[in-house]
Amino acid sequence: MVERKISLGDLAAQVGISNVNLSKIKNNRVAAVRFSTLAALCQALDCQVGDLLEYQEEE
Repeated sequence: MVERKISLGDLAAQVGISNVNLSKIKNNRVAAVRFSTLAALCQALDCQVGDLLEYQEEE
């Protein structure tokens, strides 16, 4: 978001989700994300899914 100079509110509006839900995704406080949401985020940010997600093994 910083690289694209877009605010959380603007991105949420472009993707079609609430600020609260986008904030939860951003802060890793969700257990699942819909593929359609990931696709919309990638389109809005002009990036790939791998740019948004990182795999971490559970402890």
